[in-house]
Amino acid sequence: MSLYVWLLAIFVAVQIGVGLWIGRRVRGASDFFVASRRLPAPLVFATFLAANIGAGSTIGAASLGYRMGLGGWWWNASAGLGSLVFAAWAGPRLWKIARDRGFLTLGDWLEWRYGRAVRGVSSVIIWFISLSILAGQLLGASSILEVVAGLPRWAGALAAAVVVVVYFVAGGLLTSAWVNLVQLAVKLVGFLSAVPIALALVGGWSAMSQARSLPDGYLSLTGADGSPLWFIALLAPAFIVSPGLVQKGYGARSAGALRVGVGANAVGLIAFAIVPVILGMVARVLHPTLASPDQALPTLLAVDLPPLVGALTLAAVFSAEVSAADAVLFMLSTSLSQDLYRRFLAPEADDARLLRVARGSAIAAGAAGLAITLVLPTVVDALKIFYSLLTVALFVPVVAGLLWHRPGTTAALVSIAAGTPLTLAIHVATAGRGLHGWPPVALGLVISGASFAAVSMLRRPA
Repeated sequence: MSLYVWLLAIFVAVQIGVGLWIGRRVRGASDFFVASRRLPAPLVFATFLAANIGAGSTIGAASLGYRMGLGGWWWNASAGLGSLVFAAWAGPRLWKIARDRGFLTLGDWLEWRYGRAVRGVSSVIIWFISLSILAGQLLGASSILEVVAGLPRWAGALAAAVVVVVYFVAGGLLTSAWVNLVQLAVKLVGFLSAVPIALALVGGWSAMSQARSLPDGYLSLTGADGSPLWFIALLAPAFIVSPGLVQKGYGARSAGALRVGVGANAVGLIAFAIVPVILGMVARVLHPTLASPDQALPTLLAVDLPPLVGALTLAAVFSAEVSAADAVLFMLSTSLSQDLYRRFLAPEADDARLLRVARGSAIAAGAAGLAITLVLPTVVDALKIFYSLLTVALFVPVVAGLLWHRPGTTAALVSIAAGTPLTLAIHVATAGRGLHGWPPVALGLVISGASFAAVSMLRRPA
C-alpha cells in the first residue's frame, strides 16, 4: 500500500480507538446528549471547530476557490460571522435556559417556547434535511479515498460512514468532543504545512495572480458580480440556530466556557477560510481542466505536494469530513430519539431505552446519508440544500423567540410552513440559482420573516 493509504488507515484506527475508549465512560443519556454539561472551553472550542471544518470548509471551499477565486473565502468566513453571534448572544441565553430546565435538544426549547406542535414539525424537517449535509460529508470523504486509494464513490463513502458511526455510537457528544480534539490537531498541522509549499509550486502569490488563464474577478473577494457575498445569508444564520451546534453548546460547563470556546472557534473559522481557497486556486493553475471542482484539493495533495506533506494533509481533509459527519449524526440521533420518539411515541421511555434509540438512530441515519451520497453531484450542492432549508425553517422562530415575548405557536408554524417549501421549490425550479439575483435562502427568509411578523402582530397580547 502507498504512504497515503497507510497513514489514513492508522489515523482511522486512532479515531476509532479513542472513541471506544472514551465511550466506556458513558452511563446515560446525559453523557451521550450533552456530555453531562461538563465540557471546558478548550473542548468546546475543539468540538465546534472540528465540526465546522468539514467537507464544505475543505473540499467545498477549495472547489469554490478553484471556480471563483478569492470570493470563496466568504464560505467559511460567513460561518465564522454566524458563530460570533452565537458565542456573544444566542448561545449563552439558550445554554442558561437549558441548564435551568434540563433541556437536551433545541426541540426541548422550541416546545417550551412555542408548544408541542412546533417541536414536532421542526424536528421532522430537521431530520430529513440534515441527511443532505451528512451525505455532503461522506461525499467529501469518498473523494479523498477515490484519489488516494482508487476506491469508487460508494466504497469510499461506505468506509467513512463506518468510521464515524462506530466511534459516535460509542459515546455521543462525550466521545465526539475528545475525538474532535485529535482530528483538529491533524487538520491544523496538515493544512498549515500545505499552503506555503503549494504556493511555491506556482512561483508564489504574485506569479499565480498573473496567470493568464484565470477568469475576471478571480482575485477579488467579492468576485466579478458580488455573488460570493450571498454566502452570508446562506451560512451565517445557520450557524446561529443549527440544532447540532446548539446542542453541542449545551455541553459547556458554563456560559463563560461557551462564550470563550465558540468565540475562539469563530476566529479560527475566519482565519482558516483563506487556506482551502488558496489551495483551490493553486490547483486551478496546475490542473485547469479537472472533471470536477471537488477534485481540486485531493488532486493537488496527492499529485503535486511532497508525499509526506500530501499524506498528512489528506489525512487532515479526511478527518474534517468525518468530524463534521459526527456532528450531523449527533443532531440526527438526538432529534429522533428525544424530540420525536420520547416526546410523541414513548413518553414513558427510561434513560437506558432512550440511549438505545439514540444509538440506533445514528446507525439508521448513517445508512440513509450513504444512500443520498450516491446521487448528489458535488459537496457544495449538498450543503447548499441543507443550509438553505435549515436557515429558513429555524432562524426566524429561534431568534424572534429569544427577542420577542409576543409570538406564539401559530406564528412559528406559519413561518415554517410558508418559508420552507417555498425555498425548496425555488431551489429545485432554478437549480439553486434563485430569482432576479436573489438566492433561494434569501427569498425564503423574507417570506418566513414576513409571515411570522404578520401573524404575531395580529395576535392579541396575553
